[in-house]
Amino acid sequence: MANVSSLLARASLVALALSISGAVGPAFANASGGSGSSTPSCKAGYVYDTNKKECVKASSLNDEQLYQQGRDLALAGRYEEALGALAAVQTQNDSRVLTMIGYAKRKLGSVDEGMAYYQQALAIDPNNADTREYLGEAYVQMGRMDLAKAELANVQALCGTECEQYQDLAAAIAGQPDE
Repeated sequence: MANVSSLLARASLVALALSISGAVGPAFANASGGSGSSTPSCKAGYVYDTNKKECVKASSLNDEQLYQQGRDLALAGRYEEALGALAAVQTQNDSRVLTMIGYAKRKLGSVDEGMAYYQQALAIDPNNADTREYLGEAYVQMGRMDLAKAELANVQALCGTECEQYQDLAAAIAGQPDE
């Protein structure tokens, strides 16, 4: 199964490179396999409109549509594309948008930059369980288990132990890789 995932990931990267170079049309089917994302990739400045089922200029979608697409792409592991969609959101001073930008930055290896976005998001909405979860995961990445556990307690206070955010952060603290 790991070989299939590896091949699909490589195919996705090749398709993305071809898309960027203009060798294929503005969109191609997602080749990432198990991510569950069916959002095609679009060239820079364009995003996928789920209603029209085609790539459109980012400015033609509203902030909620752009946020949702950015979130979906980020959670599917398509971080650069997610950042493109999130950058097109007009209202950048939004806790959810800042959280997902931080998430994508962190997943791309810019942990400190991601954490800075999380801090901005928490300044707007200290009760955002997603932000708290992702901040805790960043602390795990940094080896700061004390701070990760403090965020786990914050998440528990916000949504209990049965919510996805609590369970995902608890798993990260326990050393279980995210899926």
